[in-house]
Order: sequence, then C-alpha cells, then structure tokens
Amino acid sequence: MPRPGYDTPALTLRDVRKGYATGRGGYLSVLKGVSLDLQHGEVVAIVGESGSGKSTLLHLMGTLDKPDAGQVLLNGENVFALPDAQLAAFRNSHIGFVFQFHHLLPEFSALENVAMPALIGGSSKRRACELAQALLGQLALTDRAHHRPAELSGGEQQRVAVARALVNSPDLILADEPTGNLDARTADALHQEIIRLSRSCNQTFVLVTHNPVLAAACDRVLQLDGGELRPVSGTEVIV
Repeated sequence: MPRPGYDTPALTLRDVRKGYATGRGGYLSVLKGVSLDLQHGEVVAIVGESGSGKSTLLHLMGTLDKPDAGQVLLNGENVFALPDAQLAAFRNSHIGFVFQFHHLLPEFSALENVAMPALIGGSSKRRACELAQALLGQLALTDRAHHRPAELSGGEQQRVAVARALVNSPDLILADEPTGNLDARTADALHQEIIRLSRSCNQTFVLVTHNPVLAAACDRVLQLDGGELRPVSGTEVIV
C-alpha cells in the first residue's frame, strides 16, 4: 500500500490522450483523456482486453512514447518538457522496465545484463557489479550470475530482467505481462518476488497483466476500456 511521507505522487497523468493515423486519412483514438495519480510504494495492476491500449499507456508512463495531449509528471516533474538527451538520462535513472520477453543481451552474463543500466548511468564497473550481484542475491540467482541467458531457465531469465529493472533504484517500475510466458508455478513465484521487492524497496510498480492472481495481489486494479481507466472491484471479472 502507499507509503507515508511523500507530498507529491510518484506518477501523475493528466488528461493524457494518444492516437494513431490509419490508412486513407483515418485516425484511431487509443487513450481518451486518462488521468491518474500513483503513490510512492503503490503496486497497481492495469487490466483490459487485448488491443485496449494497455501497452500504449505503459509506454507513455515510461516516456518511451509521447502523448498527443496531456501531461505526464514523475515526482512532480513534467518529463516531456525535458530535452531528448535529458529525458533519456532521466528515464534510465528513474524508471525501470520489465517486458513479457526478457530482452536480455545474449552475449553478456546475467551479472553484466543487470549491471548495464548502472554503467549507462555513470556508475563505475565495480559499483555496478556490486549492485547487480546484490540484486541477483535477493532473487536467488547468485549461482547463476556468470551464466548467459541461453543457459538460464525462463523463470531465471525473467528474474534477471527484474533485477536489471531495479539496479538504479528507480522510483517507478513498469512491467508489461511480466509472467505471460511462464508456467503457472514459476509465474506465481515471480509474482511473490515482485510484491516483496516493491514492499522492501518502497518502489512504485505498474503491472499490465491478464493474470487475475497477480492483479489480486496488487493494491489497486484499474481497467482500461474504451480509452479510459476505471477502478475494478474484487467482484468484477478481470479480462
């Protein structure tokens, strides 16, 4: 649940709109004025039918794409007012990403993959490896640190991806179907790890998911439907 002691929300969306041009001069409106406040330490699930715009919303939260209108504020800062180079540095320092497909670099070890964002952020190699090693330890991967992705199981690969997202101690972690490619048992173990890490690190997590078990473990569940977000109660069907 949200942590006390913060006056400014971790993430704020104000009337965010996004659409895409289609053939023959058409236009597809995907997000139709989304507004949202996420508190520090909160874990929020976003659910909705395939094609409803969940990934689009996550990309806007993560500054990977720009809205057509509206504001995205991280810790009160209007991130899209930053020049591109500053925005990229801000993203690397303040936002972590976990995707359905782990996107680990195959030629590097688990340790090197986790350390990469810290190195990009300016940490020394020694410090980056120390941070990476500590996170791999938290995720029970100490003995897999020097294995390459192809030598890891699917669950291990995804835990490495989670560690990589956390290495810079970001304020916000965005996860797009983080357990979508895992079997039920492995997925459940990773769900528990994600919730535990959010509590212990006081970090805000946004999880796009179709998994009702993962959604139920979150502080809030929001459904994206018709380009708008609405709260989902425990009695409603999650799709």
